[in-house]
Amino acid sequence: MQMPDHRQERRPIMADKKKRTPIAVWIIMILIIGGLLSFGTGGFNGTLRTIGSAGSKDISVAAYQTALNEQLRAIEAQVGSRVTFAQAQSMGLDTAVLNQVVTQRTLDNEAAELGLSIGDERVLEAVLGNGAFQSLSGSFDREAYGAALRQVGLSEADYEAAIRDEMARTLLQGAVVGGVTSAPIYAETVTSFLGETRDITFAPVTAAALTTPVPGPTDADLQTFYDANPDMFTAPEVREITYALLTPAMLADDVVIDDAQVRDLYDQRIDTFQQPERRLVERIVFETPETAQDAADRLTAGETSFEDLVTERGLTLSDVDLGDVAADALGTAADAVFATAAGDVAGPIDTDLGPALFRVNAVLNAEETPFEDAEPELRAELATAQARRVIQTDAEAINDLIAGGASIEDLAERTDLEPGSIAFTTASTDGPAAYAEFREAAAAATTGAFPQVYNLEDGGIFALRLDGIVPPTVQPLDDVRDRLERAWRAAAEQTAILTRAEEIAAQVTPQTDLTTLGLTPTTTSNLTRGAFVADAPQNLMQTVFQMSAGEVRALPTDTGAIVVRLDAETPADLTAERQVAQAADIAAQAAAGLSQDLFEVYAAAVRSRTDVTVDQAAVAAINAQLQ
Repeated sequence: MQMPDHRQERRPIMADKKKRTPIAVWIIMILIIGGLLSFGTGGFNGTLRTIGSAGSKDISVAAYQTALNEQLRAIEAQVGSRVTFAQAQSMGLDTAVLNQVVTQRTLDNEAAELGLSIGDERVLEAVLGNGAFQSLSGSFDREAYGAALRQVGLSEADYEAAIRDEMARTLLQGAVVGGVTSAPIYAETVTSFLGETRDITFAPVTAAALTTPVPGPTDADLQTFYDANPDMFTAPEVREITYALLTPAMLADDVVIDDAQVRDLYDQRIDTFQQPERRLVERIVFETPETAQDAADRLTAGETSFEDLVTERGLTLSDVDLGDVAADALGTAADAVFATAAGDVAGPIDTDLGPALFRVNAVLNAEETPFEDAEPELRAELATAQARRVIQTDAEAINDLIAGGASIEDLAERTDLEPGSIAFTTASTDGPAAYAEFREAAAAATTGAFPQVYNLEDGGIFALRLDGIVPPTVQPLDDVRDRLERAWRAAAEQTAILTRAEEIAAQVTPQTDLTTLGLTPTTTSNLTRGAFVADAPQNLMQTVFQMSAGEVRALPTDTGAIVVRLDAETPADLTAERQVAQAADIAAQAAAGLSQDLFEVYAAAVRSRTDVTVDQAAVAAINAQLQ
């Protein structure tokens, strides 16, 4: 297809803009072909163009690579971190993408066999309407169009053919799924289910409601509870770790810092150690002196508040907050603001931005930290920084020792690394386990692995060895007796409270005032199935919707139990505006789901009768390039 040449429409621009034109062109190319550039096509020497065919349609390398890139980026967006191609491949991404691309090309072939074709004018419209091919003046840039395609080895004919195929495929899909709707009864049924409501009265039952105290456990009770709940008394896996550790704090006392270095650092941070008197200030700027004065008068008369004035201006308090400011930052408003007490408003005051009101929220006195007071902290900071540099310098030599077969004990003997051992569990946070890096390395360590040097966040280093693993073990009853008794009492009390709640529930009728039973009831109305009720069990609404009007039940909670009565059932009003809109949404979602299912069945049928060939060696070569 012959594309129009709009180069004659480009007007001369200044020299500096000419220099930027190549950058703009490159940005355009990146936008249009970013998927291809992310993976690249290096290694094929321009000879590998297809990975197979579907009927009369070739399956291009570019289509496979672009689809891979899109799916990989989608996964990264979901997990929030970088995902390598090897990781994606282990999840079967390459196979899924290959199936997707093959299916698309079988549909392209089907559209061609059915005689579906897109005219040149539609393709031309799509190309001209692509902002990635427009010049800085907003018109189609023929030069940028050709350059972008050449950069990824595509001809204009290839690109335009891809557009034509995609449009035809979309037309085919529309023909298959067009007019698919869901049965009205489906939306009505779901809306009725979601829209009906319940009115309930409930009250908590606590240990105070018990008429008799819970008796203490017998040895038999404890044994039974112990045998029934082994997980409660199982010690976690213990990993016996030997380590060698060196942190900046361990070296800092031996580092000598010159007095001049400390004085230099103090001088560099003088603004931190010598701060003038400041104010916490908020400022509202007005358009005219009259509107500013009117606001000030209304404040004085108590007719409005500073917050209301902020809202009237269409602002929020964060918009007008200046933070803590010194006098030299306030310009002409400095004298008035610094003469205003905390909580008061100064102004109107003429400023560079216009007449303004200033509210003083707090007075911050001048602060001055003399060198003598700051010196110990600054000296320690410099010593720690120097210790970090020493450690990182030594790390290379330590790595060499490890490569030469040095053990953890050898490292402790021949370097400044200090040895130690720890019985590490997932709950360990003491000693070296205070560092996240140590915990991660200890949890991942394997028996017999060669030691390696790990870095710590504070600049320290460590190496470790896994000496053995003690698997999770149920602790002897006598060793956990105190904990066992507390757990038994808690469970026994919970059971007693629930039993008492069931006794109370048996006394409740639809007319019963729960306060007469010593309870503190709460009544709430119009609860849907998804409603949240504070201080109630998670399954409350599920249970309530299983109850009949007037029915009363006792339910366990984390702290005891509740008694709940269903006071009223209200069916959904399908004529209400909210329910009508909800039914429309449900119908649309159902129709979309049916359309998707229908098209997937159609696509599978098309693929089954299409002659598809895939060059697995070519696919493997592409995947190898992406590793």
